[in-house]
Amino acid sequence: MTARYWFKPKQYGYGAVPVTWEGWALTLLIAVLIAAASAYLFAGGAPSLMAIVVWAVIVAAIVAGSVPVVRSKTEGSWRWRWGDLE
Repeated sequence: MTARYWFKPKQYGYGAVPVTWEGWALTLLIAVLIAAASAYLFAGGAPSLMAIVVWAVIVAAIVAGSVPVVRSKTEGSWRWRWGDLE
């Protein structure tokens, strides 16, 4: 059985972009989780320093949890790319 990749390496820069509905769904889920954390923590007006720190920890946890999944579902390696100049 061949692996089905959800992401492909970016043409320029570092990282990957979604190419299947699963990749887009994961990207949307990450964005929704970050937006929900932002809305919940910053709904009361000007955020306190503690709210900003909690938000940063939550966002870091979401990103840290998603990067291994995205890397494992990417066809090829992550490295800096210069487009067609390679």
